[in-house]
Amino acid sequence: MPAAASPREAAVLILFGVLDGVPSDRVDTAVSRDLDVLLLSRATTLRAHPGEVAFPGGRVDPGDRDPVAAALREAREETGLDPSGVDVLGTLPAVPLAFSRHLVSPVLGWWRDPSPVRVVDEGESAAVFRAPVADLLDPANRGVTVIRRDGQEWRGAAFTVDTDAGTHVVWGFTASLLDALFDRAGWTEPWDHEREVPLPAAR
Repeated sequence: MPAAASPREAAVLILFGVLDGVPSDRVDTAVSRDLDVLLLSRATTLRAHPGEVAFPGGRVDPGDRDPVAAALREAREETGLDPSGVDVLGTLPAVPLAFSRHLVSPVLGWWRDPSPVRVVDEGESAAVFRAPVADLLDPANRGVTVIRRDGQEWRGAAFTVDTDAGTHVVWGFTASLLDALFDRAGWTEPWDHEREVPLPAAR
């Protein structure tokens, strides 16, 4: 991806773990049925990426020691999780986002000792939820989003996630990270790259 000049540093926490006692219904997958990843839905009133599903995260502040510290701080502020229960596995190469002038470091974590999570600030998040990885890998829940403007077309990976509050569409930066991570881990199942997933109405 192209990088912007003088980008602002940011970090997101890709946090895996057994987040509740409800495993995926799928049985023939590359991952354990009880493996989850933590996601949130951004508030629709936000100026940047309103309503989108995202990993916890945000900008690296001057008081943050490094992107890992920033990702854990932001996750605590956004979801209320206790960072002491998180084992940091490492940091992936930073991803440039020229549109928003950010350089984002994805931080991989394992939730060794899960703590309760919730929407901490309704002005920031509309929902905090776990997504079973086996369900994300399900070809029935995979597809692409397509944006067509001025004779041009942009296609990107997409996932659908069913929660008690309804179905969420994971797309954009978050879906791209999940897609790449699943490929590199060898978890990806064959899926239909021509299946279009409608963008959320708020978009």
